[in-house]
Amino acid sequence: MVSARSVISMLAVCGILLMQADGVVAQDVMDHVDMTGAEMTESELTREELLALLSTATSDNPIDLTSKRLSGLDLRNIDFKAANLRWARLNNADLRGANLSNAVLDSAWLIDANLEDANLRGASLASTQMRRANLRAADLSGARIVANLQRADLQNANLRNANMGANMKNQSMGLMRTVLRMATLDGADLRNVNAMRMDAEYASMRGALLDNASFRGVELTGADLTNASVAGLDLSGSDVSGAYLVQMIGKEKIRGLDSVKNLEEAETD
Repeated sequence: MVSARSVISMLAVCGILLMQADGVVAQDVMDHVDMTGAEMTESELTREELLALLSTATSDNPIDLTSKRLSGLDLRNIDFKAANLRWARLNNADLRGANLSNAVLDSAWLIDANLEDANLRGASLASTQMRRANLRAADLSGARIVANLQRADLQNANLRNANMGANMKNQSMGLMRTVLRMATLDGADLRNVNAMRMDAEYASMRGALLDNASFRGVELTGADLTNASVAGLDLSGSDVSGAYLVQMIGKEKIRGLDSVKNLEEAETD
């Protein structure tokens, strides 16, 4: 018999948009997941019970919260002490100001979660579902991110030195990559980010810091990079059809422009 945890894990992995060899995006499996049931909307612990569990943990001996249902909980300012939250469900949870630094959130569900000002420095977010999550001013510096962040709000977030690139050695299911489609990253810090093959179609990066980031092979169709700082940004092989590439700072130092796709269809100055 297949365990509930295995099913949730499989759905989280499959929920990341998969790019097939012919360039067609496969249908998002999440469209077929029941997000209204108790498994995705209710918590099995109270805030007080969770705090009691965390009181015994340390950063060197983190607690195992694998597959825990914590959706909808008030988790503001809680220190998770690098907890293992694989497959956990945190949909609609209030995690404002929470400390999730070095936490493992692989295959976790944080749809519509509020992570404003949260500390996710060095966290692992592989196959993580974060649609419409609020990550305003969150710290994701140095994090490993291969997550579905479609329509997420990352205004003024710190993603400096984050690894958001697709793992080209592990693509048995197709191209698993970070999805920032229609996300908001205005004023975000993405300096030195590896975002290879990321899907950022129609994302807003107005005034973002993109210096020395790797956007190799990134989908930037319709994206808005107005006033972004782009010195050393590598756009090799990226698709900028319909993108707004205007008033950018340091644009003369952009790398890979000779291989950018559909540059003639972008708005430039």
